[in-house]
This record gives sequence, structure tokens and C-alpha cells, in this order.
Amino acid sequence: MGVMVLIEERDGVIGSSSLEVLSEGLRVVGSDAAVSAIIIGNHLEASIRAIESYDIRIIYSCDYGSEQNYSPEVYRDFLLQAYALELPSVILLPGTDIGKDMAPRIAAHLKAGLATDCISIDVSNGVLKAERPIFGGKIIQKVRIATNPVVATLKRNTFKRSDFGSSPDGKANKPIVKRLQSDEKTSTKRSRVREIVHSNRKSLDVSEASIIVSGGRGMKGPGNYAILEELATAFGGAVGASRAAVDAGWRPHPDQIGQTGKTVSPELYVACGISGAIQHKVGMINSKCIVAINRDPNAPIFKFADYGIVGDLFQIIPALTQEVRKIKGGPLG
Repeated sequence: MGVMVLIEERDGVIGSSSLEVLSEGLRVVGSDAAVSAIIIGNHLEASIRAIESYDIRIIYSCDYGSEQNYSPEVYRDFLLQAYALELPSVILLPGTDIGKDMAPRIAAHLKAGLATDCISIDVSNGVLKAERPIFGGKIIQKVRIATNPVVATLKRNTFKRSDFGSSPDGKANKPIVKRLQSDEKTSTKRSRVREIVHSNRKSLDVSEASIIVSGGRGMKGPGNYAILEELATAFGGAVGASRAAVDAGWRPHPDQIGQTGKTVSPELYVACGISGAIQHKVGMINSKCIVAINRDPNAPIFKFADYGIVGDLFQIIPALTQEVRKIKGGPLG
């Protein structure tokens, strides 16, 4: 069995979700099979160096050339070229916008089974077994796909990144690098991204933050998020929100954490006025340390939080902010 993974790069930087997929691919195959990677982008040398520490057999380097934005046809042709050379049993893609767009295209072309937004996978005897949330996270669906190949996308910030597969001395076998050329037929594209408009927000994205201060219905209104902003700034982190807060219009949708929002795995997650419903839990349960602040001692979040504070968050958070500033030497306000 062989596994091929798609690595996304932008300006020479590989996304964390791609490294999660690579790590999971190495875990799935163990030491008995090969893992190949395909990188598509404009700064390939830096990207190749970034994953050389992983025990990959071969890296397919695909220069995007003058293309500045994502083109489905270009990505598809590169992936199919690499597939024809490798014939892997499993093709894994990150659960990013590009991965979600590309996976069904590749699956349809290869007449392969497809599993999307997987939160766990395993492969044995040529069968992929996966778990994936459906109906807004209310149900975890278990699927078995026996096609060869099988295509799957992995939900972001759900799997651990590791150097699995490296040799005992910590040095992985240096992979072979093979360069692929874009097919001339892709010069006539049926679709292309004309422009990428970035948000003007200067705050840190919750999916990339190592510390997140998140608020829910208990914040009582949008104006009260100012105290969360102050705590997040003191920590050097980002502000998140539950679906209830976003649906109420208190916070923008990019801040939403949960099954219908973003999945995060920060070092520290501070949940303020969040009850801990299952839809929110699945989006942040992989946090290294969870601190819950809620005046309801029976709130479900206390069942899985590492530390719990029962009390009025409007008193606790400002006091906590002052203490963090003292420790970090920032202004006391």
C-alpha cells in the first residue's frame, strides 16, 4: 500500500494542515510502505527543505510558473501525473478550501471512493476506515471504503503533527525529488481564481493562534467582548466565539469555533461563558490545555476542561488580564 499526500505552500511556507496530513499518512502506512508527497507552488525549494525531515520516499515538485492564483485544472493535472507514476492506494489532502475542491475532482476522475472532513482514519487489508462528522456534528459517521484508490480529506487542526517515520538517529532518509511539468492543455482553463481579497482585520486568525480566548452566550452582548480582546492581547493570542455568539451577530463568522466553524488546537484555550455543547467541543477538544470560566457549576464544559473557574467572568477576566500583564511586563491599563 502506498499513500500520496498533497502539500500546499504559499510564499515558501507550508500550511500546518498539510503537515498534519503528511504526519497522518506516515502513521497510517507505518514502515511497510512508501509515502510520496506532491507540492504545487511558486517557492518550491523552501517548501522541499521544510519537509525533508519527514521520511518521504519521493517528492513531486510542481512549479506553478506564472500562475498567481489557484487553478483547478492545473492542480488536477499535476495530481493525476503524480498518481500515474505512483499508483498509490490512498490519496490524502488537507481539509482546506483547495483540498475540498480538489478531492472530489480527483475521486471522480479515478472513479475512487471519497471521504471528506475525516477526524480519524485507518487503513488495513486495502480498506480505509474513517470517522467524519455529519449533520452539524450531531452524528459521527463511520465509513468503510474498499476502492483502489481511495481519496480522503482530513479536517484541519484535528490530527497531530509529528516526525513519524524518521530513522532512530533522528535523520530521515533524504527523499528523491522529481519535477513535473504542467500539461500544455491546461493553457485553456475552464475556471480560475481572478482575485483573492484578504480581510482587513489585523487580529490573529484563531486557526493559527497558540492561545485563544473564546466567548459564548454568557458574554451577554457584543460590547462585552472588549474584555476578551484585552486578555487575548495580554496573552498574545486571538479571540474566538461560539456559534451562539456568532449567530447573535456579536462576533464575525471567522471567529467561530466548533463543528460549523473552525477546528483549533492551541496550547491554551480559555472558554468564557461557553456551556460546552458537543458542537463546540469537537472544534476545540484537541487544545493542549482548556480553562473554563462559567458561573454555572453544572455546565458541560467542566467535564472536559483541565481547569475550571466557577464565578462571574466579568470580574474574573479583568483580574486575570491584570495578572498576565504583571507576569509579562506589559501595561497594567
